[in-house]
Amino acid sequence: MIKIAPSILAADCSELGNAVRAAESWGADMIHFDVMDGHFVPDISFGPNSLAAVKKHTSLPVDVHLMVENPSDWVKPFVDAGADIITFHVEADRHVHRTLQSIKDSGIKAGVVLNPATALNELQYVIDSCDMILLMSVNPGWGGQQFIPAVLDKIRGLKQMVKARGLNPDIEVDGGVNTQTAKQCVEAGANVLVAGSAVFHAIDPASVIASMRRP
Repeated sequence: MIKIAPSILAADCSELGNAVRAAESWGADMIHFDVMDGHFVPDISFGPNSLAAVKKHTSLPVDVHLMVENPSDWVKPFVDAGADIITFHVEADRHVHRTLQSIKDSGIKAGVVLNPATALNELQYVIDSCDMILLMSVNPGWGGQQFIPAVLDKIRGLKQMVKARGLNPDIEVDGGVNTQTAKQCVEAGANVLVAGSAVFHAIDPASVIASMRRP
């Protein structure tokens, strides 16, 4: 099943409660919650208090994407705020396996994120611990960027890697996903699509989500 995760980074930040309720009514499968610290990436977005507020307005799982330095410091605050899954960048963490285990020991799902230029071999010794693997199809830091086509080969490579090991984590793609690139991502092996502008800036968001789910 293809799952669509609208990113509330593209929503009206003064109306986040309405935004997540709307996304649920449009047929979203989960909410993507981007956390940026102004250090690992140039922008600043949401914190644990924002997540706790958002959780009051939706029954959907919230997928917290940590684009921060020292992500292990933020596991407990976001678990306590209601995260259902936390993913973090391997480029930002010195002890990736330890952080994965810390998230899973908290009783929620855990995953890692790779930037476009980060090789799949970074996953070699932690892939068994991942419930989700997020491949960035833009360079992280702000929404509205263009999809990087070279990531399609990376999706295919990851799909082959997990199949060879008998694993079945969610393969998520984030960045420049729209009704056109969604089809390419799914054909390459992705099953979770993060879409921000393509959903929240659409005239008919429900139609966009339905199209992405059946690309």
